[in-house]
Amino acid sequence: MKRLILVLSILFFVSCDYFDKKKIDTKTIVNDELKSINWNDVDEYPTFSICDSTNNKKECFQNVLRDRLNAKLSNQNIVVTEDVNDTILLRIQIDSEGVFSIKSIECSDITKAQIPQLDSLLRHSFDSLPKIFPAIKRSQQVATEFSLPVIVNIN
Repeated sequence: MKRLILVLSILFFVSCDYFDKKKIDTKTIVNDELKSINWNDVDEYPTFSICDSTNNKKECFQNVLRDRLNAKLSNQNIVVTEDVNDTILLRIQIDSEGVFSIKSIECSDITKAQIPQLDSLLRHSFDSLPKIFPAIKRSQQVATEFSLPVIVNIN
């Protein structure tokens, strides 16, 4: 009988840990959720209102930017002493409010030397963009960054 009581009392004291409920901090839950999100992909790409009717909003958005850039640069009279064939990489950011900005412009040293005003020309080409709707991630407006290649071919 004593052995039975001893075994039962040991089981009673050991089993108390099984009934404890562990409290999970809300910060822990939020941090775990944030770690599980792939921030490199968005649910909806940034867009213009004219792209709402198309199926591929990302392609439409990039085409509108390219068309705007081509229209502005074709009006410029750029004179060079050597042929310029380069691909310029624009690093563009659209913040969560839909504000457009060029973070950086990457081009070769030859292009910089031949077209010293290239930086300002590219930045001013996007001055009068239509309203941009920011990217959406999990029903929240988020900032996005992407690269837009621009091919320059001046003879």
